[in-house]
Amino acid sequence: QLQASGGGLVQAGDSLSLSCADSRRTFSNNGVGWFRQAPGKEREFVAAIDWKGSSTSYADSVKGRFTISRDVAKNMVYLKMNSLKPEDTAVYRCAVHRSSVASSDPIAYRYWGQGTLVTVSS
Repeated sequence: QLQASGGGLVQAGDSLSLSCADSRRTFSNNGVGWFRQAPGKEREFVAAIDWKGSSTSYADSVKGRFTISRDVAKNMVYLKMNSLKPEDTAVYRCAVHRSSVASSDPIAYRYWGQGTLVTVSS
């Protein structure tokens, strides 16, 4: 019921916007997070937003470059990525938190969507 989209191949310094669609209204009252996993690396937290969209959290590696937002009426969550770097290359997945908050702990997330691949060339 969660579907991430918007990935692709871009050059360093470019921007890209990811979307997370919730077809079954899974995250209407829940926080939503973005995580990523690069080849050969562990999954890492990227950004999260609470159920109202009033509180956000970012990994230090993306702070100031990425922006998470949500459209409550459309059941959509977005991740705008600016100034992309080769080290941002990964499969990005959105996930629904067990509660209404924004959190960086993957264990706190209940549902995970399919990923979308972001590749940043140097």
